[in-house]
Amino acid sequence: MKMRVFQVITVLSILAACAGEPTYDLVLRGGRVMDPETGLDSILNVAIRDGKIALLTDGQVSGDVELDVSGLVVAPGFIDLHAHGQNPSDLALKAQDGVTTALELEAGVYPVAEWYATLEGQAPINYGASVGHINVRMSVFHPDVPIMHWPTQTSTAASLGAEPAGTNSRASAAQLEGIAGGVAVGLNEGALGVGFGINYSPGAEPAEIATLFATAAQRNAPVFVHTRAFGLAAIDEVIETAESTGASLHIVHINSSSLQHLDDALQRVADARARGMDVTTETYPYTAASTRLESAMFNPGWQDNLPIDYQDIEFVSTGERLTAETFDTRRAEGGWIILYMMQDEHIDRAVAGDGVIIASDGVPFVDGKGHPRGAGTYARVLGHYVRERQVIPLMDALSKMTLLPARRLETIAPTMRSKGRVQEGADADLTIFDAETILDRATFAEPTLPSAGIPHVIVGGTFVVRDGNLIETARPGVGIRGEGNRQ
Repeated sequence: MKMRVFQVITVLSILAACAGEPTYDLVLRGGRVMDPETGLDSILNVAIRDGKIALLTDGQVSGDVELDVSGLVVAPGFIDLHAHGQNPSDLALKAQDGVTTALELEAGVYPVAEWYATLEGQAPINYGASVGHINVRMSVFHPDVPIMHWPTQTSTAASLGAEPAGTNSRASAAQLEGIAGGVAVGLNEGALGVGFGINYSPGAEPAEIATLFATAAQRNAPVFVHTRAFGLAAIDEVIETAESTGASLHIVHINSSSLQHLDDALQRVADARARGMDVTTETYPYTAASTRLESAMFNPGWQDNLPIDYQDIEFVSTGERLTAETFDTRRAEGGWIILYMMQDEHIDRAVAGDGVIIASDGVPFVDGKGHPRGAGTYARVLGHYVRERQVIPLMDALSKMTLLPARRLETIAPTMRSKGRVQEGADADLTIFDAETILDRATFAEPTLPSAGIPHVIVGGTFVVRDGNLIETARPGVGIRGEGNRQ
């Protein structure tokens, strides 16, 4: 009898111990865990449960799925603040470059809620957008021609002619009121701020921009700005406007916006921060830019704005360099172009610049053609600028890809406080890469080649890339929405 009691007690003790032992959905074993916020850089096991990082430990831990990642870096998933390729195929290429959240913050969208609905359940990685000034402006000037997202609705925009009023005409008082109202609606629907492409909307005079900066400031919403032109005067304009209105400012692609004036532009940003302003900026790691030839950027007089000429413009669909004879024909046709306009030394300094975020400005791929930055930005930084040329230390580069972009959005989107980190309680958005082999493969000739050296990418605890292979059916991406600005 005593033996039976002892056996029962022993079994119950074992069962109790088992019941008390935590269980995890996924365990990543033995990786080099790097967290830019805390400076953590250690060999640890990462346990994931319900889409969150539940435990970091050097002790024993088990899970339903266990993966040996020894020899690899376990980093926060990369966060791209400037991604125009907002469709499942472009987002899948981003996933293969280690991106777990890709946001359309410069061009933006409108109507905002309707745009979010188009990607719900369709995205391999997280997505989100600002409310776009140009999109709202077009809806006010051309209410019968809706353009929700102009980088991917180019044929709709082309139907309005060479110089549509929505981008080229001055707004009346009533129209400006309508634009401000549309911006407010977009913020109410969860936009992550207000996006401006001022170079693409020359009809928007400084007074209009100031009015909308003030609208954003009143709602505690950041503004994401492509400046009016290239060079210091346009950068000064947006900094001064942000300072006078109290707007929180992010200047996109300072590498191309400032060109040969990069050092002075970075100093302008640093000086603004020293005065207490909330100002950030970003860069992409390429010496060529990309845009649409039919855009207002190429209205007559464009050579005064851009320090390039016809031969520096490549028409993407044909691969040809333009001439004075072919420019007008191709512009009337419309299409994506690549502009060879920057120097390597400027990109070096931008990538290494204090507080400069890495963002791709990846434009949509059309028939497999486009700019390689949409597929290779993050692997290029880690492979070319960190490992090969040692322009920047690995932890600093990771911070520019993860923590800094997350912090840029935390006020308007508190959910971002759980991203850009490898910490207990953070979202399990993780990029696992080989620091010795990671490298971009995308080129101007073959721009959609996936990056190398990134075997695993996890979004919300779900693999979207495993063992170097894209999981075609994985759609764990969710919409990142603004929550702190609704009225």
